[in-house]
Amino acid sequence: MAYRRTHSSFFSFITIYLNGDTVLLKELFKNIDYKLIKGNNDIDINNLCYDSRKVKSGDLFIALTGLNTDGHNYIEEAVKNGAKAILISKDSKIFDNITIIKVTNTNKILSKLSMNFFKYPQNKIKTIAITGTKGKTTTSFMIKAILENAGYKCGLIGTLGIYVKDKIYKSKNTTPESYEIFKYMNEMVKNNFDFLIMEVSSQALKYDRVNDLIFDYAIFTNLTEDHIGSSEHDNMDDYIKIKAKLFKQCKNSILNIDDKYYNNMINNNINISTFGYNNKADLYITDISFIHDLSHIGIEFKTEGVIKDTFKLSTPGKFSSYNALAAILTCHLLEVKSEIIKKTLLHFHVKGRVEPIKVGDKITLLIDYAHNGISTKSVLSTIRTYNPKRIVTIFGCGGNRSQKRRYEMGYIAGEYSDFCIITEDNNRYEEFEDIAKDILKGISKTRCKYIIIPDRKNAIKYAIENAKAGDVIMLIGKGHEDYKEIKGIRYPFDERIIIKEILSELKK
Repeated sequence: MAYRRTHSSFFSFITIYLNGDTVLLKELFKNIDYKLIKGNNDIDINNLCYDSRKVKSGDLFIALTGLNTDGHNYIEEAVKNGAKAILISKDSKIFDNITIIKVTNTNKILSKLSMNFFKYPQNKIKTIAITGTKGKTTTSFMIKAILENAGYKCGLIGTLGIYVKDKIYKSKNTTPESYEIFKYMNEMVKNNFDFLIMEVSSQALKYDRVNDLIFDYAIFTNLTEDHIGSSEHDNMDDYIKIKAKLFKQCKNSILNIDDKYYNNMINNNINISTFGYNNKADLYITDISFIHDLSHIGIEFKTEGVIKDTFKLSTPGKFSSYNALAAILTCHLLEVKSEIIKKTLLHFHVKGRVEPIKVGDKITLLIDYAHNGISTKSVLSTIRTYNPKRIVTIFGCGGNRSQKRRYEMGYIAGEYSDFCIITEDNNRYEEFEDIAKDILKGISKTRCKYIIIPDRKNAIKYAIENAKAGDVIMLIGKGHEDYKEIKGIRYPFDERIIIKEILSELKK
């Protein structure tokens, strides 16, 4: 198989050839309702493509309809670039020698076309889906780590990218377009993978990216009001309804029984397993303790139900225990031994999710992706329960984003921190000074002391240089990101590398 790859946006495309073979158009539309508007469906098609700029000779161009862009506006460009056939859902211009096919919804049909194109790879690999407002990324990587330690080969699709063997492909969406899902699933199948673990976002469910998949297992972590807005969900009822769709598309449901929306996720699925602190759950925690020494922070908890044991986790907070429970129960159902689960969790970390970075023997530094008021409160209040000497929080806010978000982050960081260092994040097209003014409106409402250091590296260096024994330094906002964006340009900026540089400089 040969690939031509580009990074994904909603209308990006990865050109793919199946061993150089073509596919009959009518075979691509097998079991799909469609109307042949013009031309012949008994023709060879080289590729599927939904970005007119990437169309090559012999392609089928699919005119998708997105939030901000409509592929129907780019049909003429696709034809100029060599499209042999066009799939539409709206009346469009007719071109000579071009086959035109019409369906009700091109977004939904892309999934079916992709499934036909790759010959049903979902039937050749076990699939685990994870949805919820928080915890998807951590839980998915926990499961991946446990299964791999048990000897299985696992692929992963999620917020941090698409993991296939030793390759990591970047994706701008937590759950990419259906074409990419089937493409990477097919690559996993060809490499004899046992499992695909996938984060499934509400946007993926809403816009039919996983429409034709029936997952072997589906996990529900929790639901909070994080994604209510004009570009996501109109209200909480819509958010709940969309999330619940996943549990109509699975063989086995694994649900957080403690979440207030637990009953909304049941959806008449008869194969339900539950986890939580409620003793009615199949797996529940009876006792939890918080572990903190000068340079380490984590939890230990005891479980009852289907597993009676004690687990230690090198990640702080009660919320981490929920992620662990979901992973433990899932892997138990997959018949992984408890000893393997315990050993994996003891040394487990996810990039950018309360990720510990060694900077000394007497202080703790954690990198976290918290980038709004809710997530900032969650992580800082969690750290506060460990009674550190001080919480020193380094943060900024993204440019061209809500001023309310900046105020909230400033206020909450001030409420839960002993000292704050305000610095740059992804300034985008705004000036740092303007962003900082909005943050200051929030932090000034608290009693927290703060300093402004615009350069993020200098801010981190200042925190390390001035740290006191027992401090926890919280470096929040960027998490797994390895860049900073200024005036439309992304500059390399991996905080782990930056910290190594700082420690090297301080030794001189």
